[in-house]
Amino acid sequence: MSLRAFRTLIAIARHGTFARAGEAVGLTQSAVSLHVKGLEEEFGVRLFDRSRRQPVLTEAGQVLLARAEELVALHDRIPAALSAERALTGRFRLGAIQTALAGPLPDALATLRRAHPRLRVHVASGMSAELARHVAAGELDAAIVTEPVRPHPPDLAWAPLYEDRFWTLAPPGQEGRSLAELLRDLPFIQFDARAWAGRMIARELRRLGLEAREGMALDSQDAIVRMVASGLGVAIAPLAEDALAELPPLLRLPFGEPQLRRRIVLLERRDRPAQRVAEAIGEAVQRIMKETQEKVDN
Repeated sequence: MSLRAFRTLIAIARHGTFARAGEAVGLTQSAVSLHVKGLEEEFGVRLFDRSRRQPVLTEAGQVLLARAEELVALHDRIPAALSAERALTGRFRLGAIQTALAGPLPDALATLRRAHPRLRVHVASGMSAELARHVAAGELDAAIVTEPVRPHPPDLAWAPLYEDRFWTLAPPGQEGRSLAELLRDLPFIQFDARAWAGRMIARELRRLGLEAREGMALDSQDAIVRMVASGLGVAIAPLAEDALAELPPLLRLPFGEPQLRRRIVLLERRDRPAQRVAEAIGEAVQRIMKETQEKVDN
C-alpha cells in the first residue's frame, strides 16, 4: 500500500481527470494511471468507471477514497503531534555565573522561550563553586559555570559550551610595562579567591613566581573592569571575545604562559545528565556564542 498512490487517488477525485491530478501531485498522466492500476490490483476492485468521458469513482472507489483521505490526514498530522511531544514544558532551575548572565545567556533564554513558550527557566546567579554545591544538593537542575577545579563536589558531570581567555588589565598610561612591574607598583584588583576563576589566576601567578600588592577582591567582572578603568589598580580577568570589543580604553596583555584559558561548561549531576531542557539551553548558548564570534570576526 502506497501513501503516494492514495494521494493520487484523492487528487483524481478532486480535479476530475488523470491529467489534472498529475499536475497537482507532480506526476505524468501515465504515472497516475500506474498508481490507480496498482491500487486496483492490491485491493482486487475497479476504482473508476472508464466508460465515461471523465473517470467516475465506482462504489468501491468511493469507499477506498474515504479511507485514503483518513489515512493521509492522519499521516499529515504526525509532524505536529511529534512537535508537541518534543516541546519543553515545566520549570527548570538554572544557575549561572555573572559573565554568562552578562554574555550569551539572556539571548539564549529568549530564543528558547520563543521555541518553548510553556517552559519556565528560573535563573540564580552566583560563583561557580557556590553554584556547583547547589547542583550537587539538587537545589539547581543545572548551572553554567567555569570548568570545575579541585576541590569540587563529587558526582558532577559537565559539557563544554565555550572558552574565555585571561587578560591582564591596567589603566591607560602603563604601556610598555611587564606584568611583574604592574603587580609590583599597582594595587591588585583580584577575583575573589572563592571563585574558580580566582583560583586559576592564583595558581598561575604562583607558577610564574609573581606576587601582587594587596588590593581588593571582587567576584564581578564588570566591577573589576570599572575599577581598573578608574585607575585604581591592575587586574587579571577572563573575557569573552565580545567583551573584549566593549572594553573601555585599557592596557590589555595576555595572561599566562601560554595564555590561560577557562572553559565555560554546563554542570549537572552525574545521576541525571543530558536532561532535555539542559541540552536545549546548552545548544542555545553555543549558537549565540557562534553568532557573536562571527560578528566579531566580520
